Amino acid sequence: MIKKFQNIKSKASSLSLLLMLLAVWQLVCSLELVPPFLLPSPVSVVRAFAADFVPIMGHAVVSLTEAFAGLSLGVAGAFMLAVLMDRSNYLYRALYPIMLITQTVPTVALAPLLVLWMGYGAAPKIVLVFLVCFFPVAVGLLDGFREADPDAIVLLRSMGARESQIFLHLKLPGALPRLFSGLRIAVSYAIVGAVIAEWLGGSSGLGVYMTRVRKSYAFDKMFAIIFFVSGLSILLMRLTAWLEKKMTPWARQGDGKES
Repeated sequence: MIKKFQNIKSKASSLSLLLMLLAVWQLVCSLELVPPFLLPSPVSVVRAFAADFVPIMGHAVVSLTEAFAGLSLGVAGAFMLAVLMDRSNYLYRALYPIMLITQTVPTVALAPLLVLWMGYGAAPKIVLVFLVCFFPVAVGLLDGFREADPDAIVLLRSMGARESQIFLHLKLPGALPRLFSGLRIAVSYAIVGAVIAEWLGGSSGLGVYMTRVRKSYAFDKMFAIIFFVSGLSILLMRLTAWLEKKMTPWARQGDGKES
C-alpha cells in the first residue's frame, strides 16, 4: 500500500511539472517573447494536430506497420541468435564483439545507404528498425541466459533433465525480465527508427509528413508530430511493461509481500 501511494505521488509530481512547463511555454508565446514561426504555442500545436488529424493517422498507420514489422523481425532474430550463442561458447566469443562494434555505427549514417540499396519502399525502413531493435533484445537475452544459477543447472542435469528442458524450465523464465528490459528499449527505438528512415524518401509515413511540413515552415505541425511520436513510444513502452507483469508475475511476489 505504501509503495502504491509513493508511485501515485511520483506520477502526480511528474504531471504537475509537465503542466507547469506547458503553462510557461504558453505564457512565453502569448507574450510574444519568441516569434510564433520559431516556437508555436501549445494551443497552436493542438489545433494543428486536430486540423490534420485524418492525414496524420494515415501516415501513422504506415509508420506503425514498418515499426512493428522491423520490431517483430528484430525480436525473432535476437531470440534465435541468443539461443545459439548461449548453446555455443565459440559463437558467443566470435559474435559478441562484432555485435558490440555494430552499435558504434550511427543509425542516421545507415539510413541513406539502405535507401540506396533497397529503394524508397518499406524495405529499408523495416531493415533499419530491425537493426536498432535487434541489439538490446539480443544482449538482454544473452545476459539473462548467462545469469542462470549454475547449481540449479547441475541439479537438473543430475536428475536427468535434457538441455532443452533446462532451457525451457530454468534459463528462459529467468531471462524474461532481461528480455523485457531490452524490449522496452527496442520499442522506444522502433517508431523513431522508422521515422528517421522515412525522412530520406518515400510517399507516406510520419517522417514523410514531417519533411513536407518542414519545407512549408509549418512548425506547429512539426511540433505536433514530435509530441505524437513521443506519445506513441511511451504507449508502446507502457504496453511492454504491462505484458511483462502478465508474463513474469513471480518477479513481483516479493514486492507484494512488502507492501
